[in-house]
Amino acid sequence: MKQPIALALLFAWLGLTLLLGQLRWFRRRPLIERVRPYLFGLSRRTEPDEGNAILRILGPLARDAGAAVAKIFGVNEELGARLERIHSSFDSTAFRLRQLGWATAALCTAVLVAVATTPPTAFFLLLVVGAPTLAFLIVESQLSRRSNDWKRSLVLELPIVSEQLGMMLSAGYSLGAALQRVSRRSTGTVAQDLQRVLTRIQHGIDDNTALREWAATADVPAVGRLVGVLALNRDAGDLGHLITQEARAVRSEVHRDLVEIIEKRSQQVWIPVTVATLVPGLLFLAVPFTEALRLFTTT
Repeated sequence: MKQPIALALLFAWLGLTLLLGQLRWFRRRPLIERVRPYLFGLSRRTEPDEGNAILRILGPLARDAGAAVAKIFGVNEELGARLERIHSSFDSTAFRLRQLGWATAALCTAVLVAVATTPPTAFFLLLVVGAPTLAFLIVESQLSRRSNDWKRSLVLELPIVSEQLGMMLSAGYSLGAALQRVSRRSTGTVAQDLQRVLTRIQHGIDDNTALREWAATADVPAVGRLVGVLALNRDAGDLGHLITQEARAVRSEVHRDLVEIIEKRSQQVWIPVTVATLVPGLLFLAVPFTEALRLFTTT
């Protein structure tokens, strides 16, 4: 009886260490992590396992195992691309370690509950296997939802930002100046992505290359088309008109999606109405039917 409790406490200690290791007030970041955002060409994201031997060992294992489990459950998009899209401060290894921490904590809780309640063997196995899997999937679904929300926000904001870029380019702004002005005028998703594009340009990357990186990270067809139009900056003479046309096309797509959502919701409204109509009707039909059966059976 003492061995399962000791094993549960060991797993609880490991999970608590992994979880608290992600908190700034519990663990001070190394100097290289604090200097990294100001170094040329380095990512602003941090590596949480540089100063900890346990995390250096668990990091690759958690990253590979997490990717395999995510693929089993149908998540095929690369984790690094989703983290880069939402401007997360975690890299792939740190995120998988966080998932491992939550899964370990769930496993410890399930073991403690199982030891305290002594359930049947089948329920014990279901509890021990299902709890960490559920914790893993919850963290994964939260990231996927944030990624999808970010892509949706890009699509909704893109027509307005495209029109602003078109007006500035038509007024004589250069592409870099127009991008910089648009990125400073708001705090939306497009503005944050453009700030990253400008940072890449300041690091010496070509304008078109930085914009193509944005399109690859965003994974939104409308962004890819806008980047393709902006790539004609040095060749086209009336780039503002082309960008305005692209903004109208994106707005039309958003309008069609909105109409489709409205139609689906209007159809869903009829489901409770239909149920509310059929149930009383069936009751009214059942009364004479049962009465007729009673008459025939008695005669």
